Amino acid sequence: MVGDYFADIVVEQKIIVELKAAEAIIDSHIAQLMNYLKATPCEVGFVLNFGLEATFKRLLFSNFKKKNLKKSVESAKSV
Repeated sequence: MVGDYFADIVVEQKIIVELKAAEAIIDSHIAQLMNYLKATPCEVGFVLNFGLEATFKRLLFSNFKKKNLKKSVESAKSV
């Protein structure tokens, strides 16, 4: 294991929500969420920023692209 991940909110093990209070959503916020999506079975994630102006960014990352989950996804598909 490289490290731990602590998402702010996980909705029914399907959606990861990262909460921020910054001036704007920046690349490191998006990279953090993308890393969470790559490391988990979740395919949908949101960065919600409640800084100067409320903004959000939605990210998608298909489980079929995840090498670390490929075997478990294929075995679940055959059931």
